[in-house]
This record gives sequence, structure tokens and C-alpha cells, in this order.
Amino acid sequence: MTHASPADIAHLDHAIALAQSARDRGDHPFGSIVVAPDGTVVEGLNSVVTRRDPTGHAETNVVRAAAAALDAATLAASVLYTSTEPCAMCAGAIYWAGIARIVYAFGEDELRELVHAQEGIPTLALPCREVFARGGRPVDVIGPVAREGARTVHEGFWV
Repeated sequence: MTHASPADIAHLDHAIALAQSARDRGDHPFGSIVVAPDGTVVEGLNSVVTRRDPTGHAETNVVRAAAAALDAATLAASVLYTSTEPCAMCAGAIYWAGIARIVYAFGEDELRELVHAQEGIPTLALPCREVFARGGRPVDVIGPVAREGARTVHEGFWV
């Protein structure tokens, strides 16, 4: 497994800032970006509450936006950065989008220490690596990467 580069760290910090923005507007505290090889950045914030969309996770939102903005070859060569490890649904969206590398800050197992249910629904204990392992192509996963704010953006939210 590769390690996070200084550029990866900067992009993760951007995703964490987006997670704070999502929280500040009343959504779940998750943020993601897709960075294309030419440096183009596409942002995604969680919109579960504000759009009343249970599939409005930051990663699914950024995959939709990136797929609309980038051609398939560019999307496949891009990297998805996210504040928290993608859930099974988001991992599926990332896989189907053809994205071959993701980097995340806060682990799904760490999140489960803070939240056992979202809106009364128990969380899935299914790491993204397990979802990707079932696919027919490799997805390089870097994470968890310890970043200031990755945990604190969640603290006090899930009560």
C-alpha cells in the first residue's frame, strides 16, 4: 500500500473542511473531492438532510458531479479524497465510476465508535476495502490517514 503524499494531505484537509461546511449547514459531517490529473478539483458535500436524500453522501455527490464534469478516461485517472472512509454504497459508486485510487482520513471503524445508528438505522460494518475486493479491477485505497479535524468534525454531532 502506498503512503499519503504531501499533496494527498492537502487534499484530505480540503475534504475535511468541506465536511465542516456540510455540518455547518445542517448536513452530516462528510466532505469529498475528486482531483483530476490536470489539477481540476470537483467538490462534494453530504446533502442527506438538506436535500432529504438518504443517498446524498459526500462521495456519491462528488462522483455524480465529477462524472458530469470529466470524461471517463480522466475520471479513471483521478483520485477521490474523502474526510471519512466511504460506506458500502459510496464504495460501489466509486467503483462503478471507474476511479482507481481513493484516500480517506477517518476510518469507518473509528466512526462506529462515535455513531451506532444514523436516524435510527444501525451503521454497516463493511470497510470499503472489502467492497472493492469483490470487484473485477483494483482500487488503491490509502487510509486511514491521521488528520486534525477528521474526528472532531463528528464529535457532538451524532447525539
